[in-house]
Amino acid sequence: MLEGVVPFPPELARRYRERGYWVDRSLAEEYRVVLKRYADRVALIDRARVITYAELDGLSTNLALNLLAAGMTPLDRIVVQLPNVAEFVILYVALQKIGCIPVAALATHRYAEISQFVQLSGAVACVIPDADHDFNYAAMVERIRRENPGLRHGITLSQLADLIATPARLPSSALAEVRIEPTDPAVFQLSGGTTGIPKLIPRTHNDYAYNSKAAAKVCAVHQDSVLLVVLPIAHNLPLACPGVQGFLFSGASAVLSRSARPENIFALVEKHQVTHLKVVPALLIRLLNDPVLARYNLSSLKIIQSGGQCLQPETRALANKLIPSAFVQENFGMSEGVIMFVRLDDPEDVRMGTVGRPVCPDDEIQLIDEDGREVAMGAVGELSCRGPYTLRGYFGVPEYNAQVFTPDGFYKSGDLMRQHPSGNYIVEGRKKDLINRGGEKISAEEVENLILSHPAVQNVACVPLPDPTMGERMCACVILRNGQELTFEELKSFLLSKEIAKYKLPERLEIVRDFPLSTFGKVAKSRLADLVSRR
Repeated sequence: MLEGVVPFPPELARRYRERGYWVDRSLAEEYRVVLKRYADRVALIDRARVITYAELDGLSTNLALNLLAAGMTPLDRIVVQLPNVAEFVILYVALQKIGCIPVAALATHRYAEISQFVQLSGAVACVIPDADHDFNYAAMVERIRRENPGLRHGITLSQLADLIATPARLPSSALAEVRIEPTDPAVFQLSGGTTGIPKLIPRTHNDYAYNSKAAAKVCAVHQDSVLLVVLPIAHNLPLACPGVQGFLFSGASAVLSRSARPENIFALVEKHQVTHLKVVPALLIRLLNDPVLARYNLSSLKIIQSGGQCLQPETRALANKLIPSAFVQENFGMSEGVIMFVRLDDPEDVRMGTVGRPVCPDDEIQLIDEDGREVAMGAVGELSCRGPYTLRGYFGVPEYNAQVFTPDGFYKSGDLMRQHPSGNYIVEGRKKDLINRGGEKISAEEVENLILSHPAVQNVACVPLPDPTMGERMCACVILRNGQELTFEELKSFLLSKEIAKYKLPERLEIVRDFPLSTFGKVAKSRLADLVSRR
């Protein structure tokens, strides 16, 4: 096993095998079966490109052989920072075939994030876009390579396309010699984290395969299903819940879109008879309120899957009215593991008022109080969970793991929930200091630490403000040093100089004289947010 990965206890691993959740096949084996079984069916559509399962098999095999020839070996970590393009899927399958571990970064990440991912994972390669307007990804990776000698390769999207197209010199039999342990990580997802330092989430072959299959079952994915991927494909939801992976395991198709403009989304739904669409509430609100919706035939849509933040009942009701063919399926999930879905046959009040229930009978859920005791039925407590696809520890951080896992291995998520009489769950907030902007989780501490380095700033607290579209937006509340001044534009320019992703920038600046404090002397952020909101 890769050093730094926390294994499942033997007694639980035995239970998960006995009950059929783990089948001890690598993702390479899982893909080998379905790519052959559904050879003639359409796997991917990327703009004008239509790729069958057989073609995906051939392209990924050729790329895998070229990556082996370049010196990549099982358990090597590869930071993958690509947009929603077919090359992402081809690379993902190729890496599974040679046992390499993709680190699922976002195209919006910049030097601050990517350099941390490389250091934490010990990555040997980064795969990056060619360019993004005025941003030079290749220059960023070259800089990171100088700081991290173990990072041997920086591969741009155009170079990746060449590796896919260039006939491999190694024979395909070389793949048969690759040995992959199903209990090793298949992918590293990223945690939102509250400490300012991202955490790597090891998802094993056994648990990630089950994750996608179980999610596909409760999301009514069949061979004739068509998924439209608009959210960033590297996220856990569009990648594997059931995501592209779950659709491929089912013999279905996935349409990839680089645009989140409503008109482009509606056109793709109509053209490709899309049945499943994944959204965050902010995107769904934008779609429902765009007048062009009425010009398109969206009757093929069967399920609109919403996650990332709570969906208001009014939004669900509007979706039912404007797209009556579609069931709006609320879900709650985490890259760390457990996923909950509202079921298609749940009563209407349960569908409208809950985020669902776990997909597996052996998902163990506890709602606990500050002392770690389970709360009474219907009371609010912190979600703690364990199960066949929930991690046992973040990668390489034993001290942090000791804080967020109970002695018997339950992961304390920081989410506050209560159980509905139906057995489903309702999200009531969170303990973690995260700001949920349109489904993207931003660590307040990470941004605060950067702002504190500004010479004009004495102290800062970043708080979430409610927003009807994005759910929450970040406000930076700043106490200035004597005689200093700071404008909003100056703050944004300063933060951009720290090379962080733009979605982490505060969207409001409030200069305050002091912070309200709790009885323990900590900043009372909820009271501070209320004060700012009233302004």
